Amino acid sequence: MIIDGKKTAAELREELKKKVAELRSTHNAVPGLTVILVGEDPASKIYVKNKEKFAKEIGMNSEVIRYPADTEEKVVLNKIKELNEDKKISGILVQLPLPKHIDKKKVIETILPGKDVDGFHPMNVGNLSSGYDSSIPCTPLGCSLLLKKAEKNLSGKHAVVIGRSNLNGKPMTQLLLKENCTVTVTHSKTKDLKAECLRADIIIAAVGIPKLVKGDWVKKDAIVIDVGINKTDSGIVGDVDFDQVSKVAKAITPVPGGVGPMTIACLLSNTVECFKKLN
Repeated sequence: MIIDGKKTAAELREELKKKVAELRSTHNAVPGLTVILVGEDPASKIYVKNKEKFAKEIGMNSEVIRYPADTEEKVVLNKIKELNEDKKISGILVQLPLPKHIDKKKVIETILPGKDVDGFHPMNVGNLSSGYDSSIPCTPLGCSLLLKKAEKNLSGKHAVVIGRSNLNGKPMTQLLLKENCTVTVTHSKTKDLKAECLRADIIIAAVGIPKLVKGDWVKKDAIVIDVGINKTDSGIVGDVDFDQVSKVAKAITPVPGGVGPMTIACLLSNTVECFKKLN
């Protein structure tokens, strides 16, 4: 089974479109997403453009504030504070990576937790790990929804997460624990990564090493979610060797067309949820 991220993301956006229409009639207002982009990172520019396009497609208000790469940190922080106070704005996202002179931690902590649609604010991180209501980072949330396409009941499954980043590995671990999975967190320094993967019913690969996970790393009928996006001479590939692993796994996400489209759809979903809580 190939888990189609494009199709699942389109279905989620269609649901959100209906929700936004309902909110418009109930509140006479719609969710508003503001993205701050500092600099000219090519991947960030494409990503932000898609965010803006899909936000408008589902009927939300969307705005992108662009700053040159040499913009002072205080300018960005002051803009965030201004957006925190703006009742028309439901969600604030500062596109990463930021130029080196801007402190990422300071930026994330300045965003109001109730408007933090990326789920990176320490308060949201803490709430997620404590099992409380929180904004969930978009990529792991997308992974979780794709997993459910392959297996509705994850309880008791052994999941191996490759990668321990704040963006995906750590929050993904919390989501899997919430589903009553037994979770092993591995990374590039794990001694026998192959042996760990061979024990897994579920593998979430998010370590940034092209085609790391091979066919003989995966047991029959495992579900494999590939978060990796790596540029190579032969094009974009994931952290999983798709040709090999797809012959063994019960279900697998492709790259591209797997987790990527879900990340933006989940960002829109988080914005709608923030609007509902704020109103």
